[in-house]
Amino acid sequence: MNKTIIKYKDKEFNCSLAFTLLLIGDKYKSLILFHLKDGSQRSGELQKSITDISNRMFTYSIRALEEDKLVKGTVYPVTPPKVEYELTEAGKSLIPIILKLDQWGQDFANEHHLYAPCE
Repeated sequence: MNKTIIKYKDKEFNCSLAFTLLLIGDKYKSLILFHLKDGSQRSGELQKSITDISNRMFTYSIRALEEDKLVKGTVYPVTPPKVEYELTEAGKSLIPIILKLDQWGQDFANEHHLYAPCE
């Protein structure tokens, strides 16, 4: 059997799913990708759209997504500095998968009666 190993950032992955989860697997990275699906957003606007994300976690997650070439940030030379983020082609290719995960979560919550009425 011929095994293929993925080498990325001084790590080796025997499983492509483990590699994919490294790139998008944490809660905030996936949510950032999800919120960028309809187009570019300014940094503050994007951060506000994600419930309970701290400045530190947003900065960590967005930088990791940029480093992994899933998100591109454009800095505009104005005062105060303006940064807009958008999906790269690789990031856009993940959107159908993320939307499927979102739908699965909705279906699971419906099937198990997990939705609570709003007051």
